[in-house]
Amino acid sequence: MARNLRRFGAQTVAMAESTDTYAVPGVGAGLLDVFRRRYLLKLIVRKELRVRYRGSVLGLAWSYVKPLVQYLVLFLALGIVLRVGDQIPNYALYMFSGVIVVNFFTEAFSNATRSIVWNAALVKKIYLPRELFPVASVWVAAVHFLPQLVVLLAAALLNGWHPDALQLFGALLGFIIVAVTATGLGLLAGAINVFFRDAENIVDMLMMVVTWTSPVLYDWTMIRRLAPDWALTIYQLNPVTVAVELFHWAFWYPTVTKPVELPPHLLMTGFAGLGMAAVFLIIGQLVFRRLEGHFAQEV
Repeated sequence: MARNLRRFGAQTVAMAESTDTYAVPGVGAGLLDVFRRRYLLKLIVRKELRVRYRGSVLGLAWSYVKPLVQYLVLFLALGIVLRVGDQIPNYALYMFSGVIVVNFFTEAFSNATRSIVWNAALVKKIYLPRELFPVASVWVAAVHFLPQLVVLLAAALLNGWHPDALQLFGALLGFIIVAVTATGLGLLAGAINVFFRDAENIVDMLMMVVTWTSPVLYDWTMIRRLAPDWALTIYQLNPVTVAVELFHWAFWYPTVTKPVELPPHLLMTGFAGLGMAAVFLIIGQLVFRRLEGHFAQEV
């Protein structure tokens, strides 16, 4: 009898110790779970691409057609009719190197905002890291970004492109800044959009002005002439603005033959922009994790 009691007590202690290691259902490690389950991320990205181009004749070729049409409209309206680019050499390349950055950001941020609602069926039926959906939206936007980058590289080479290693690093840094910023803001807006669907409309309105709040269609010196120094500093700390200027430095500046003025301390500003992007990512993750427990009831 005593032996059985001791055995029962040992089993009870072992069970109590083992329950400490059990994971609480519905509570994960946030973005770390996305890395751990990256095979699920690949599946969701493939699903998003298949759904988007289902029944389409051109398929992924739309990634070339849409930005090309946008570029032609902006170039004809601003570069030819309004002659905005008279003071900017190689204006077409200048504009396109900024347009693809803005396109990447707007697509990633807008789709990440809607990602939880779009995947309501999965959110209701099974548990998986909810962060997978906004992150997958950013990956899909990156897939669409690559064809545009190929077009930009071809245009730059035709204009005598000769970058150095530091400028290429600047382009990589700009891409990372946009990806991290879109992920952080996408997590934030995506979580809020589950409860207040007005969030996606607010994001759409913000995306309408992004092109004009970054030096895509104009030169940064125009802002310097119009705004005080403190406003110019805030303007240059915008992560999207920083990324656009880094792409100008990497793809447009090496093709220019006459002296042009770049923003001061551009690489240091790039690291500051990366810091701002990291802040957005942390805030977005915190808000997302605070609200995700109610997603299944609200979508």
